[in-house]
Amino acid sequence: MKTAISITYGKNNAERATFAFMMANNSLASGHETVVFLNLDGVYLATDGYADDIHVEDLPKMKDLLDKYLDNGGVLWVCGTCFNKRKLNPESLIKGARIIGQVTFLEFLSKGAVCINY
Repeated sequence: MKTAISITYGKNNAERATFAFMMANNSLASGHETVVFLNLDGVYLATDGYADDIHVEDLPKMKDLLDKYLDNGGVLWVCGTCFNKRKLNPESLIKGARIIGQVTFLEFLSKGAVCINY
């Protein structure tokens, strides 16, 4: 099974972003081919240091979730249009994140991926 998780929030809705990465890790643990697509304000999550201080009470720390996801082979795609609109520096990307065009994400979806939006 293929799972795509679209994340549109960062610190502006930390609970939503945290649940998204909890879902991504559960998807990987279930053996699914998993892609996280960061778009809109979600792109900040792929920048160095941004996730370090995101922690919603009673939930895992964002940094731990993100590291676990990448360490377990999760794919982390960043919307190039959203990244550039926010004038972010490509050198600030965390290891494992990749800037892509929207067509790449659409191609993954067209191959039967279930998409969950946060």
